[in-house]
Amino acid sequence: MERMPGWIRRHLAAVRAVVVLTVLLGLAYPLAVTGVAQLLFNDRANGSLVERNGRAVGSAAIGQSFTDAHGDPVGRYFQSRPSAAGDGYDPLASGASNLGPEDVVDTLPVPGARDAEGHPDEGRRSLLTRVCARSKAVGELEGVSGARPYCTADGVGAVLKLFPAVGTPTRAVSVNQACPAAPFVAVYRGVRVECGRPGEDYSAGRTVPVRGGAGTPAVPADAVTASGSGLDPHISVAYAELQAPRVARERGMTVDRVRALIAEHTAGRALGFMGEPAVNVLLLNLALDGGR
Repeated sequence: MERMPGWIRRHLAAVRAVVVLTVLLGLAYPLAVTGVAQLLFNDRANGSLVERNGRAVGSAAIGQSFTDAHGDPVGRYFQSRPSAAGDGYDPLASGASNLGPEDVVDTLPVPGARDAEGHPDEGRRSLLTRVCARSKAVGELEGVSGARPYCTADGVGAVLKLFPAVGTPTRAVSVNQACPAAPFVAVYRGVRVECGRPGEDYSAGRTVPVRGGAGTPAVPADAVTASGSGLDPHISVAYAELQAPRVARERGMTVDRVRALIAEHTAGRALGFMGEPAVNVLLLNLALDGGR
C-alpha cells in the first residue's frame, strides 16, 4: 500500500493534536475546575452574592457605590473607597488609574473649547488633585478637616511651575488653580505667584509641589485613593470610625451602637498577620438596614 505523502501526514498529526488538546484543555479541564470550585468554594465561585428578600443586592467580594441619582453620597450609609475600575467597581474593567506619585500637574479646561466629539473640554485632573478633591469632599461630608499635605484649601494640588527651570526664579505659577482663583501662596522666594491660565503651556517650567502646613490628615488614605483592582469591598476601620457619627445621626442611632456594628463586620488580618483589619461596607450597610 502506497504511503501518504509526508506533508499530509504532518497535517493529520496537527489536526489530531488540536482535537485532543481541545477536548483536554477546552472541555475536560474547565469542567473539572468548575466542578471542584462548585464543590469546595460554592459561594465564592458564584460571585459571593448577597441576597435580601430573594433579590441580589450586591456581592460581598466586590465594592459598590452608595450614592443617589446625582452621584452624591447617601448620608445614612457608609461610603466605599473610590474606584478607578470603569465607571466604578466594574469587574469588566478591573484595574487602577496607573497614575503615579509624579502625576501632580493638571490640564486646566479651556472655557468654550470642545473635544473631537463636541463635548465641553473638561481638562485632566492629576492624581494629586483627585486625592485633594476627595479629601476635601470627605472632610465636608464628615464634618472634619479635609486638609492634607500638598493640597490647597480649594481641593487641588498645591503645585508651582517656576521659570526659568534652572537658577533663581523670576516667575511662579500655581498651575492647578485656574484664573481668576487666588493662588494658595501669594509669594514664593520673593516672586509673586500667578494663577494658571487655561491653554497656556507651562511644560518648560520646573515643577515644585509645596507641602504646606497641614499635619496628619483627618481623612484616611483609603478614603481618597482607589485600590489596585478598583473592586475592593472593604474600607479601613479608621475610615469606618470617621463615618460613624454621620451614619448614627442620619439614622437616629447612638454612635456606640453603630460602632458595635462596625466591630461585628470587621475582618481580621489574612492568616492572622497579613494586611490590616477591614470592614465590609455592603454587609455593614445591610446590617444597619436590618436593625442588627
